[in-house]
Amino acid sequence: MIVVDSSVLIDFFNGRTTPQTHKLTMLLGETELLIGDVILCEVLQGARSDAHARTLRKKLAEFVCVSMLDPELAVVAAANYRKLRALGVTVRKTIDLVIGTCCLERKYELLHADRDFDCMQTHLGLRVVPTDLMVHEPDSPVYRAAR
Repeated sequence: MIVVDSSVLIDFFNGRTTPQTHKLTMLLGETELLIGDVILCEVLQGARSDAHARTLRKKLAEFVCVSMLDPELAVVAAANYRKLRALGVTVRKTIDLVIGTCCLERKYELLHADRDFDCMQTHLGLRVVPTDLMVHEPDSPVYRAAR
């Protein structure tokens, strides 16, 4: 199963071409894609109006939506935060820690364009969906086109 992070969905819905949105386009209809309830919230928070939120909600209904936090996962997420902090790494957003921990615990892969997940991949073993180009590869033509 693949979880699609809000960082990719926002770019996708805004028509941006990135390695991650390209991968999402390739995966649509080919494999089951998930979003989490917290990802749904993040995307809808960015809506410009209620009408825009309704349009986004309809588009997001194409994805299976799962709950990403419960008391047990909260404890594991806090432990992951402490592990990373002990290594000198701080995840900037708690919500990303929750998403990453959920993916780790449920063996999901994550399609993302957010550097907060890089340390979880490196130090905790978070599985990420490979793209043709890395998230932060500034010399790539796709990255330049997306800026």
